[in-house]
Amino acid sequence: MNHYLLSVHSAPGASCHNQAPEEMQASMKRIEALESEMKAADVLYLSGRLSGPENATVVRAGEVELLTTDGPFVEAKEYIAGFYVLRAADLDAALTWAGKVTECLGQPIEVRPFMGLMSF
Repeated sequence: MNHYLLSVHSAPGASCHNQAPEEMQASMKRIEALESEMKAADVLYLSGRLSGPENATVVRAGEVELLTTDGPFVEAKEYIAGFYVLRAADLDAALTWAGKVTECLGQPIEVRPFMGLMSF
């Protein structure tokens, strides 16, 4: 079984940020249903939602000591809002799940295979 990262991308002002409470509740139910489907299919390895890039801290190696600055690391319009790590037979299977995620969330999904994955 291979592992794939599905990165959920968002941008300030995206439609998901401007939802009315009832729309947000409906979105959460769709996400919960999709995640239940992933669990039932035994493909969901890990998932997480991230706070906005305004909450990021960047750590860099300096010549003498570590340097920390307020993030984000990259100044960009889009940012990673969350992720799924899936166990899938192949890229086609991972892309099928990514299609379901993007339909559910209405946000772009980037799919990348892991070169290696360690579990602790």
